[in-house]
Amino acid sequence: MVIANKTPLSRGEREIMEIIWDQGEVGVLEVTEILNKQRPIARNTVRTLMERIREKGWLVYRAVGRSYLYEATVPREESLGERVVDMVDKACGGDPEKLMMALLDYRGLSTEESKRIRKILDEAGKKS
Repeated sequence: MVIANKTPLSRGEREIMEIIWDQGEVGVLEVTEILNKQRPIARNTVRTLMERIREKGWLVYRAVGRSYLYEATVPREESLGERVVDMVDKACGGDPEKLMMALLDYRGLSTEESKRIRKILDEAGKKS
């Protein structure tokens, strides 16, 4: 598991990682432009955050001329899985049923979401 030894990301760092996961290899300017569509943020702030993320081991970069292109070292799915396990352990006392009940009680599921989840659970039951 790639994520096991990595320092956790702050909310702002995670927001940048989401962009990098969506875009693949990306530079500071492009990340800044994407973030500025949501709210104003300075390029230097983005550069600092991306450097911190790299120092934490979540990114690598390569030089292209005078710029750097950054790429994730951790797949999005692995990061999400680790966060879910952490949430079940910390917020739900290790009980995944509590997580599902909270999801159903506070957000609900569409018919299509229910069908897809039921299919996933059925397939997981067959593997056990």
